[in-house]
Amino acid sequence: MSASFCTAASKRRITLGKALAYAHEREGPLRVFFADPAVPIDTNRLKLALRVIPMGWKNWRFCWAEAGARHVGTLQSLRPTCRLHGITPYTYLVDVLQRIGQHPAGEIITLTSRVWKARFAHDSLTSDVERHGH
Repeated sequence: MSASFCTAASKRRITLGKALAYAHEREGPLRVFFADPAVPIDTNRLKLALRVIPMGWKNWRFCWAEAGARHVGTLQSLRPTCRLHGITPYTYLVDVLQRIGQHPAGEIITLTSRVWKARFAHDSLTSDVERHGH
């Protein structure tokens, strides 16, 4: 065997080893990806959708309390999440805020935007303002 063949084979083994180590370190996420065809291979869509949050950071850095900052973060993530699922954020929020008081705690997952779209979007609750046309 020539020296160049041995060197090339050695490089391939190192590259394969790195690839296997990479896959092993990410075994959990890879299992989710391969088990559910709806899971995208990358998060580029999410990163682009959430980009609006840092763009207004000067407006949100004076929340005065940690709880306020958490609430702002939740509301800021609501819009891109709804857009990702093809839902109007206002319609979703109005419906969920009306349902949440009577909704069983054990079924809270049904109020997430993805599941809500399948279960409630076709017959969403409306606000009093919409019902009375004001």
